[in-house]
Amino acid sequence: MPSFVNPEKCDGCKALDKTACQYICPNDLMVLDKEIEKAYNQEPDMCWECYSCVKICPQQAIEVSGYKDFVPLGASVIPMRGTDAIMWTVKFRNGMVKRFKFPIRTTPEGSIRVFEGKPDAKAEDITNELLFGEPDILEVEQLPTL
Repeated sequence: MPSFVNPEKCDGCKALDKTACQYICPNDLMVLDKEIEKAYNQEPDMCWECYSCVKICPQQAIEVSGYKDFVPLGASVIPMRGTDAIMWTVKFRNGMVKRFKFPIRTTPEGSIRVFEGKPDAKAEDITNELLFGEPDILEVEQLPTL
């Protein structure tokens, strides 16, 4: 289900140098047309269908074209991202609306301390071939060598 931009809703993130969808797209597919100040997916066939652009759009201007086994003909699927969940709204062609809420967090926003209790990085570590925390995180004394 590649994403597409509804030009009536898109404000080009107020014509900044880079829109939210451009910033988040891992495949660099979203571009901003500076003349009309609207974003668009320049290559829908190459879309990874990660829906990052759909979820981040502040105007809810990016939608997905549903596969027919998932979204019945004529329906639309629109996500609304909150701080703790994404609410997916499915609007069927007969007008029926269904909403599904999926949590995106299990902890309060900003509460995760990834490097808490870990040693500070040292300049000489840049030449070390071990990944951060190896071998301690793997719970082994020494990594095997060839």
